[in-house]
Amino acid sequence: MTMNNSDTKCAISFEVFPPKKDGEFEAAFEVMDELAKLSPEFISVTYGAGGSQSKKTIEIASYIQNTLHIDALAHMTCVGCRKEALLEVCNALKEANIKKVLALRGDRPKDMTDEQFFSRDFAHASDMITFLKSNTDLQIAGACYPEKHYECFSMETDLNNLKIKQDAGAEFLITQLFFDNDYFYSFQEKARKKGITIPIHAGIMPITSAKQLGTTVSLSGSSIPKAFADLIATYGDKPEEMRKAGIDYAIRQIKDLQVNNVDGIHIYTMNKPKMAAEIVAAVR
Repeated sequence: MTMNNSDTKCAISFEVFPPKKDGEFEAAFEVMDELAKLSPEFISVTYGAGGSQSKKTIEIASYIQNTLHIDALAHMTCVGCRKEALLEVCNALKEANIKKVLALRGDRPKDMTDEQFFSRDFAHASDMITFLKSNTDLQIAGACYPEKHYECFSMETDLNNLKIKQDAGAEFLITQLFFDNDYFYSFQEKARKKGITIPIHAGIMPITSAKQLGTTVSLSGSSIPKAFADLIATYGDKPEEMRKAGIDYAIRQIKDLQVNNVDGIHIYTMNKPKMAAEIVAAVR
C-alpha cells in the first residue's frame, strides 16, 4: 500500500467521526468537503461502540471514497461482533467501493453480558485481521500504542501482540495519540527490533480546550509531559489563547516527527476542518 505524498515529507491523513443523529449528515458532509481541500492521503472514519454506528460509518466513508475521491479507511471493531455480522459489514463496504479498514478490538459495550463477552468470536483485533485476510480482499491497518495498551502487562507483551497483527496481515499501523514524541521514538525503535517492518503513522490530537484534555487522557491513557501541563496551566481558562497554544503544540510535534522521517502523520481532527487547515498549512 503506497502511503507517500509527493508534496510532504510524510503522508498526512485525518480521522473523522460520523454524526450521532441522522439529521446531522449534511453538516458532516460539509466537514468532509473542507477536509478534502487539504488533500489528505486518506481519511479514517470511526465506528460506534458495539457496531451501532456501522451504517453511519459506511455512509460517511462512501462519501469520502466515491464523491470526494479520497481513500476512506473505515474503522471496524470486533468485540461485540459475530463472524456472520462482520461479513455483512464487509459486503456493505465492498458495495460502497471501500477497500481499506482499520481493525480494532473496540471497547466492550455496556450492555454486553459476561457470557457474551467470554464467548465472543474475536478475542483480539489480530483474530479479526486473520479472519478478514481469509475472507475478504480488504487492505487492513492496525492500531498501536506508544505508551503500551492500558490493559497490557508490559511493553514487551504489547509488542509481541503487535507482531502478531503484522503477521496476520496488517499492512500499516496508526498510533494512539501521544503528547511526548520521545515515547513514539522509543516505541518505534523497539517495534523495529521486534521485526515490525510495516509503516507506523503517528496519531496526533491537537488539544484546543482544557476540558478536552481531561476526556482525552482518561480514554487514551496518554501521559502529559511537563511542557504540555504548563501550557494548560497558563492558557486553560483563556479559550482563544488555549486554542492557539494547543494547535501550536501539535504543529511542533508534527514538525519534529517529520524531521525524524516518520512514516505518516494521522491527525485526530475532531471534525474541525479549520483547525486541520491551520496545521496542514504550517507543516507542509
